Amino acid sequence: MKFKTIIEPFRIKTVEPIRQSTEAHRAAAIRAAHYNVFQLDAEDVLIDLLTDSGTGAMSVYQWAGMMKGDESYAGGRSFHAFVGSVREITGFRHVIPTHQGRAAEHILARAMLRPGSIVPNNTHFDTTRANVEHCGAVALNLPIAEGREPETIHPFKGNMDVAALARVLHEHAGNVPLVMMTVTNNSEGGQPVSLENIRRASALCRAHRVPFFLDACRFAENAWFIKTREPGCADKSPLAIAQEMFRMADGCTMSAKKDGMANIGGFLAMNDDALAATCRNSLILTEGFPTYGGLAGYDLEAIAVGLHEALDPDYLHYRIRSVEYLAEKMIAAGIPIVEPPGGHALYLDARRWLPHIPPHQYPGWALSVALYVAGGIRACEIGSVMFGRQPDGSERPADLELVRLAFPRRVYTQSHMDYVAEVLVYLNTVAKDLRGVRIVEQPPVLRHFTAKFEPLPR
Repeated sequence: MKFKTIIEPFRIKTVEPIRQSTEAHRAAAIRAAHYNVFQLDAEDVLIDLLTDSGTGAMSVYQWAGMMKGDESYAGGRSFHAFVGSVREITGFRHVIPTHQGRAAEHILARAMLRPGSIVPNNTHFDTTRANVEHCGAVALNLPIAEGREPETIHPFKGNMDVAALARVLHEHAGNVPLVMMTVTNNSEGGQPVSLENIRRASALCRAHRVPFFLDACRFAENAWFIKTREPGCADKSPLAIAQEMFRMADGCTMSAKKDGMANIGGFLAMNDDALAATCRNSLILTEGFPTYGGLAGYDLEAIAVGLHEALDPDYLHYRIRSVEYLAEKMIAAGIPIVEPPGGHALYLDARRWLPHIPPHQYPGWALSVALYVAGGIRACEIGSVMFGRQPDGSERPADLELVRLAFPRRVYTQSHMDYVAEVLVYLNTVAKDLRGVRIVEQPPVLRHFTAKFEPLPR
């Protein structure tokens, strides 16, 4: 193209005011929230990059679809529209709606896992790991070495270590009920997985007769990275690439709050008839009838449209470029990040940025608190708070100490990102003065959502 500027591929039709606040107000707000950004009131946040899950703006076509939502308890028209979209993209015979992705994970884990069984993944995210461990199983991460190296440039740092997977399948034969692959790899910096890596992992699983499932909540972003980075894929559409990804799997879990472009919803899909029957029975117990699965008909309509909008090349080009834009500003300022930037978020490397704060004082969490107080920006720690606590209650430093700035879909503009960059550049001038935190109170699982903290003295 002649021009370099990538404009938002949409026009803004409805706006929501942002409440301005002072640093003093934000300091009081985070103190009242026990230094946990999850406990802040949303109206006290200026730019909310806590998550890209369910926080996007829906299109006019999604809103139009919601107006024709069929709220019949069983067999509604909206369910059939939803299933049609899912089947066109994934090809799976059985499509089971759920209220969000973790519900799909829970139902799948309950149906397939037993105490002591092993579930390999390139890297489990928080709810996936929690659902595996809740069943007494072992959530085993098998990322490639480059995935643990924030500064290393690799086109597919989200890949699974296939050689390690082969050893696990051989050494633990009969005790691996399924293998999962997270696309994109959220915990390792939102990094993509190549088609070749999916193909090799799939072939191994089929040779060992072990089901292979995708955690597919960001499948469209992963397809775009394949299109732009993997040899031989440049002329393929994101839809064709996504279909190829799913053909190599036996099923998937999906949070439609990500690449479903909806504010709520998800699904579990598979080809196995017997497993699907078991999962549907569990769904009825916990979520609802199999043709609504805890969702309203208008939610099913929104997802049916959103799954295809997420695969639009213009949208994907703009979305991935938005993250790259902020990443380039960070690199220019000498602020350490995970490189190359991921698809849905920019990941700050708190371990390198705050070397004076040791892992047991949670540098990522301290950075997220400072980011909020300085500029009203809410972000999510992915480090030793989220992943440091082990199933036996012991503590172990996480492999990475990151802060994720997740981009809600179609919500913020370039000027918002310019402001975020300005706040981060300011923090870089005072980084050596930031102090760690300690946990005052915590729940036994998924502690980052509700734990209470306090800052450590200087």
